[in-house]
Amino acid sequence: MMKKLLLLMFLTVSFSSFSQMPGMSAQQANIGHVYGKIVDSLGKPLEFVSVVLLTNKPDPATKQNKDVLLKGTVTKANGEFSFDELPIFGKHKLKISSVGYKTIEMPVAFQLMMNGKPNPKAENDPAEQMKMLKNLLGGVDKDLGNIKFYEDNQILQAVTVTATKALFESDIDKKVFNVEKNIVTAGGTAVDIMKNVPSLQVDIDGNVKLRNASPQIFIDGRPTTLSLDQIPADAIEKVEVITNPSAKYDASGGNAGILNLVLKKNKKTGYNGMVNAGADKLGGGNVMANFNVRQNKINLSAMAMTNQMRSKTLGESDRFSDVDGLKSTINQDVDSRMKGGFFFTRLGLDYFVTNRTTLSAAGIIGQGKFNPSENIDINTLRGSVSSYSNRISASDREFRMKGMQLGLKHNFTKSGEELTADLNYFGGKNDGSGLFTTNYYGDANTIYGSQIQKNLSNGNNNFLTIQTDYVRPFGNKGSLEMGLRAQINNIKNINENSIKALGANDFKVINSATTNYQSKNDVYAAYISVAGAYKKVFSYKVGLRAESSKYNGKLLNTNEDFNNKFPISLFPSVFLSKDLKKNQQIQMSLTRRINRPNFFQLIPFVDYTDSLNITKGNANLVPEFTYSSEISYTKAKGVNTFIGSVYYKYTDNLITRYLGQEINQISGKTDLINTYINANSSNNYGFELTGITKPKKWWDLTANVNFYNSRINVSNIEIASTPALWSMFGKLNNNFKLPKKFTIQLSADYQSKTNLPINSGGQNFGPPMNQVQSASQGYIKPFYSVDFAIKKTFLKDAASLTLSVNDIFRSRYAVQYSEGIGFTQNYSRLTNPQMIRVNFSYRFGKMDMSLFKRQNTKSQQEGMQNGMQMQ
Repeated sequence: MMKKLLLLMFLTVSFSSFSQMPGMSAQQANIGHVYGKIVDSLGKPLEFVSVVLLTNKPDPATKQNKDVLLKGTVTKANGEFSFDELPIFGKHKLKISSVGYKTIEMPVAFQLMMNGKPNPKAENDPAEQMKMLKNLLGGVDKDLGNIKFYEDNQILQAVTVTATKALFESDIDKKVFNVEKNIVTAGGTAVDIMKNVPSLQVDIDGNVKLRNASPQIFIDGRPTTLSLDQIPADAIEKVEVITNPSAKYDASGGNAGILNLVLKKNKKTGYNGMVNAGADKLGGGNVMANFNVRQNKINLSAMAMTNQMRSKTLGESDRFSDVDGLKSTINQDVDSRMKGGFFFTRLGLDYFVTNRTTLSAAGIIGQGKFNPSENIDINTLRGSVSSYSNRISASDREFRMKGMQLGLKHNFTKSGEELTADLNYFGGKNDGSGLFTTNYYGDANTIYGSQIQKNLSNGNNNFLTIQTDYVRPFGNKGSLEMGLRAQINNIKNINENSIKALGANDFKVINSATTNYQSKNDVYAAYISVAGAYKKVFSYKVGLRAESSKYNGKLLNTNEDFNNKFPISLFPSVFLSKDLKKNQQIQMSLTRRINRPNFFQLIPFVDYTDSLNITKGNANLVPEFTYSSEISYTKAKGVNTFIGSVYYKYTDNLITRYLGQEINQISGKTDLINTYINANSSNNYGFELTGITKPKKWWDLTANVNFYNSRINVSNIEIASTPALWSMFGKLNNNFKLPKKFTIQLSADYQSKTNLPINSGGQNFGPPMNQVQSASQGYIKPFYSVDFAIKKTFLKDAASLTLSVNDIFRSRYAVQYSEGIGFTQNYSRLTNPQMIRVNFSYRFGKMDMSLFKRQNTKSQQEGMQNGMQMQ
């Protein structure tokens, strides 16, 4: 009697709630929930498997029963799927299918039955009554468990793979560009990759700008201390461009965005690998090999690469100055060379503890040595006295690095719920030496004296990052994401400079040019983010991040201590997305970020190593805060995609470099000295357009153009700011698929006149003709460049040969004009024009065809083409 009463109460409540909805009858009570997990014959989860739920109902036209689609989805990365709000009455059937596998059909029925014997305790015990109700509710919540999916070998043999990845993918808080098919970059580094990614600008030194600011570089979602020229292009699968980072990411970085390089990964059983080898016209070369083996619960990967780098830069500089009434003009002609190389290896292990838990560990070892040299002809006119000198520099720089990565990922039974924990350690040591000889010439072009400067340096750094993230979905309503992060950095640098002056016989240590310091910088953070949809009107992702930091530094020469502690700051982020009709979408974002001054920017130490490039820190610097907003519109139709964005950034107390006149504490005279300042503010706004299309089956085209206005207000230091300037940056990339497996890529970019980029990091201001002033003190003249590459694949697409030429027309000149109190300067440089590279690639392996990497139902079996990839 009690069981019948409980059932009656349950059905009454359920049906009454549905009866209030127009057109909803009691027989349509949508309270059912079905979920499960698709695994292969070895128990490994399968992603992007099609799962549909059919219901059997009469056809009004034929009066016959037939199966009608009720709901459909594809499995997630952990192999799980879930359907809720299902009718509890009627005959349902689950259909699981994917190319290369045997289709599975299985009935689904909700059992609203009172099984078991009568329970007398339930007559007067509310707890027992609730227990019975819970058991009853369990009848409408069905866990199908792990469903094994077996391959169909006959179908696999007939599959012909022609689909490729989309060049562009969009998420609510980032844009993703797939670059693994980019042939212009074959044999190059990540710097070459960036030249072909929309929205990014790359200067002559390989520095990357995102909307006229330097972005943070991430690898697989974590910050890295590797520079872009230390990462091989062939190891990168895609680049995520995050113009406005959410609360999940480190708030440091100020007004810059984030570039996340996603490395190629292998999800195949069996063994496979790849070998790349190449050379360029300057004598540089590269070799990279990776190997992966996966069986049962173990995935082992190994990668090793070496890159012998050669570079040549020609440039000239003209600087006029008027300091303390003494007018001078300095002209420099520079021939700069660099040769060197680095070696990098990684060994990784993944252990699949269960179907839902994976442990990962990896070790990294690398080293490199570089030998830059420079020959500078210097003509000087001071007052009415002219002189000529020649400066020859030869340097050696060597580094050794090691790293360790530990990770845990656990997928809960609830679809989409996961916990990750990571520990990343990176440490390195560096040594360097340099000899700078300046020969002074008199009449008859003879040397009348020489000054020799010697530099010896060494240092070490240790970076430790610990992070954990948890994601919990709420059915189809949204998700909660939260995490903790700690970053601890330790740096030590010993730098000794000595000089043998004109007429001297011995070297003398220059204490004023000796920078010995150590510092520790800690950042602690926590974040929470909620994502979902509001009444199917729009999607949202709202987050809040809290960060605090502190640093301690010490000048080892003088035992001076410097420290500061920045209190907890809050960094909100809001992302909104609205789907419109006909595959259109509009997105909006608002964020707040911070950029804290680093130790070298703060210490008030004067570096007199180079008399033409004196540098000094500023102990009065304070953090800068940036407020960013962006609205973007996307329309996709077939193979065509259009993206339009409008953005605005405001930075308070912007940290920027500044070249001004100060008293030189060494000579007691007024000199031009490089330092850092907090500008009043900066404004950067503009709009960006990106188009991706396929005019012909054999032609892919991507075009990007960015119009922007930037200005820094430095009225707080009583100098005139450079006027706001509208600028344009454009990029065009073409890929042509020709007969007999030939592919051609033709790309070009153009930069109009633009204000100097904001430079807020690093220790070194560069050689004399390479010094960078504040973005408030000058501009860069227009330039353009064109790149070309041709690729031939053979041996059943396992091998390829690529020939590429960068900067075909020798047009990528960096010409910069800057001015300030008492000086004006022009300098131009051209690096590695018409660089020719040849690269060979070969893939090998034996794979288990049951683990096809199904990217999505629209591009079936794309994974076969990308199966042999680096971990």
